[in-house]
Amino acid sequence: MAILWLLMALLVLSLVLLPVLRRGRGGIQRVPAGHPDAADPAAYGFLREEELDVRLPGPDQDLLQTLELVQRTQDYRAAAQLLAGTEAEGELRWQRVQAFAGAAALELRQRPGGVHETPGGQWLRVWRAEQPKDAGGAAVHAEFLVQQAWRTATPGTDEFRIIMEEARKTCAEAALLAPGDPVPYVIELSVARGLAYPPAEFEQLWGTILDRAPYHMGAHLAALHYWCEKWHGSREQAYSFAQSAAARAPEGSLLAALPLFAVFEHLPEVNLVASFYQSEVVAKAIHGALHAVHSAVPDDPTLPHVRHLLVFFLVRAERWAEAMDQLIHVDGHVGALPWTLSEDPAAAFALHRALAVAGYEANGGSPASLPG
Repeated sequence: MAILWLLMALLVLSLVLLPVLRRGRGGIQRVPAGHPDAADPAAYGFLREEELDVRLPGPDQDLLQTLELVQRTQDYRAAAQLLAGTEAEGELRWQRVQAFAGAAALELRQRPGGVHETPGGQWLRVWRAEQPKDAGGAAVHAEFLVQQAWRTATPGTDEFRIIMEEARKTCAEAALLAPGDPVPYVIELSVARGLAYPPAEFEQLWGTILDRAPYHMGAHLAALHYWCEKWHGSREQAYSFAQSAAARAPEGSLLAALPLFAVFEHLPEVNLVASFYQSEVVAKAIHGALHAVHSAVPDDPTLPHVRHLLVFFLVRAERWAEAMDQLIHVDGHVGALPWTLSEDPAAAFALHRALAVAGYEANGGSPASLPG
């Protein structure tokens, strides 16, 4: 996403020009390095950049322990057991499928294998070979193929199409193994985007998902991409899809934040100053996302996704105190948009965090004044 790279460049420039900051009548002023008024993220209990976990958007200790066990032993059974005990209709199963698939894909990229080397992610191949009727293994395999297509091939090429067709076939297999599980169909949404399903075919797929999980946030985020201007829809179609979902969302649902994701997917190449992020359309989307966050249950697995995107927009809008409020909830994990679009998600997050701290202190804030 070209816009994100430009924003990152602007952030880097701002940190070069304002390396150390202090409060000053609502503005930001330069102070020497080591000055007692210098803004310091560590003063707020935030982790150092190198300690940030780029694997997940938020904490899931069971998943992390299982991932570490699987990768250490190359034995898939702990992963199979965890997925078998995870509710099919919930967001958590979808996120765990993504995490296992991403771990296997990363292993394969790090160790592609050769004559005398076993390729990475071998545990997933063994899982599928030993338990071909396991719905969790089939779903992870389908998502693995989708991630491989997007990461290793170019959309529109024969290589990309072949991998995506295999993913489509595996999605169908996973769906047959777990008739009520929406996850195989959610995975297919990415296939639909990659293979350019006609709108009628996409709507049929989307209807199947709504029958199983009408308020599934992960599914709506995946479907939103299809309707974006850069894929198979337009800005108007994406906004309409997001706003319709938000309007029918029940109280406590994070779907009210979907318009903010639609705005993010259509950020303009101009108007990068704060006034754009303070505009009516952005302010309205931020308001909806903040309402969704405040009314959501604290352990909603998709809550960190919304909080991370709010950090991005609130910093851009110079709403420092609100940005800090989101940061204290998500600091430590950075595996979410927009950071994952960067080659170094931890650095991208840390840059925004530093600006939030600087702006907060420039307007009179301090660690003591930040609510816990």
